Amino acid sequence: MGRFKKSLMLLVIIALVTITACNGKSGENVEKDNTASNGVSGSEADAAFAKGKYEPAIEISTVMMPREYTQGDTKENNIHDRWMLETLGIKHKDTWYPASDDQYRQKLQLAIASGEKMPDFVTVPTNAVLTNQLIDSGQFIAIDELFDKYANQILKDHVTANPEVWYPFTRDGKKYNLPILEYTDNDDTLLWLREDWMEKLNLQAPKTIADLENIMDKFKNENPDGLAPKDVFPLAISLKNNTNTWMGGLDWLFGAYGTIQEQWNKDADGNLEYGSINPGAKQALAKLQEWMDKGYIHADSALWDEGKSAESWTKGAAGILPGANWVPDWPAPDLLKNVPGSKYKAYPVPAGPDGLIGTKWQNSGVNASIMINKDAEHPEAIFLYYNYLLDNLANPPVGGEFEFGFAQGYDWDMIDGQPTSDKDKIKGFFDKFPYLTGPARIPNLYMKTLVKLADGEEPVTPYEKQMAQFRKPENWYAGKVVMSQLDIRKQNYFTGAATSTMISKWNLLRQSEMETFNKIIYGQLPVDAFDQFVTNWNSNGGEQITKEVNEWFKAVSAK
Repeated sequence: MGRFKKSLMLLVIIALVTITACNGKSGENVEKDNTASNGVSGSEADAAFAKGKYEPAIEISTVMMPREYTQGDTKENNIHDRWMLETLGIKHKDTWYPASDDQYRQKLQLAIASGEKMPDFVTVPTNAVLTNQLIDSGQFIAIDELFDKYANQILKDHVTANPEVWYPFTRDGKKYNLPILEYTDNDDTLLWLREDWMEKLNLQAPKTIADLENIMDKFKNENPDGLAPKDVFPLAISLKNNTNTWMGGLDWLFGAYGTIQEQWNKDADGNLEYGSINPGAKQALAKLQEWMDKGYIHADSALWDEGKSAESWTKGAAGILPGANWVPDWPAPDLLKNVPGSKYKAYPVPAGPDGLIGTKWQNSGVNASIMINKDAEHPEAIFLYYNYLLDNLANPPVGGEFEFGFAQGYDWDMIDGQPTSDKDKIKGFFDKFPYLTGPARIPNLYMKTLVKLADGEEPVTPYEKQMAQFRKPENWYAGKVVMSQLDIRKQNYFTGAATSTMISKWNLLRQSEMETFNKIIYGQLPVDAFDQFVTNWNSNGGEQITKEVNEWFKAVSAK
């Protein structure tokens, strides 16, 4: 689930970083008069929104990401495009059809570099570098007026409740990207414990770090499966690339000491600070050094990425895996297969010695965005399309047109007289259904539904029934745990492109951070080496980066 999105985002960031370095100061080449005025007051647009359809039909150009076709459909004639024309009065013209995400990235880069005219509506991965390059190209308009006039209530309510959604898309006080909504809190950290070990040892839920240490000691030295202490490393973590990550992460431990590492947090005065240099990070490192010395952490963790850390848990050598609510989908099935009789359960993250609790919260409910070409004849058309999806497909009513899915024989079908969306049972199932915006999602609906199911309530709506069918009870319960700790989630407030000093200094600063932290954890440096690290970090560009990050933050968050 969340891990695939992150992998794509990482690939885009890596591929574009060199272009960023050559791009110069953000915004220098932007046409300042690009606004969303074209189309906002047009009578044709107003009539279309009043009817819910363009009459006569209009043509648009877009980007269609990789899609699969079945039952005689082609990219020029398929069920999505026929539906879009019949329902909304919108049809494609001159649309990009990249064969893969990577090809799309390459094509977009070339188009930016060459000044090639782009489609009316361009999908942008969640990446501030790419967003700023597209703004700099001068081909795209600010959408403030369009959004105010045409966005539906679901969109408006979410951005009102979460104004930080706009931060990556804001330049000189104007907003350039239409946010495409994603489920919130889907990647929030939990602790997944071997429940069979907990039961056999008669252990209670860990409320504090001290409680967790007791559990790790029992798992290692009194292992219920009869494993020797040398074969058990209770906490499965990844130290290879990032410690604030989506599987085997350590954000929850740093949060127990008042900071979240590897991200930009708000300090007591409302300014942004880099979490890895906060004094709380030193306390977390001291604890990790202690745990490494006691054998609670595997000595190879510095070589392990996220998947490898999960493998330690699924093979039965570890009893605690930090991860998200979707662990029952992956990798938990491997645990059940590899270790007969094993069970697992989600637990809340514990508090530190001063009662502090915290984890990352980096999903403000946006999966991607769409930018609108200044030459688009109908810039408002994407709102008509996306509004329809949010209003009708994101949470369809019982008996509605989309009760079981988008189209029978494609993403759902009747099997033995019963509707199903099980792709293994549907001949020709669309694995990549071709929505222009991706699937429509109401940000808080997923977690609210999991909590309802965990509380034993019967699923009523089509959406709830799908969650009951395709999400496991362990997943339902995990969603309830996430929502029980909603106030501990700490947002990464810096979502802009690399600042000027970051471009030249950040890689070295990150390398120094990872090397110092790992050496402290492994006992190769004393814990007090952290103090010198902070001094060096500031003097080698960190202090200037902090200044630039705060300048950016004040600019994008200004009322």
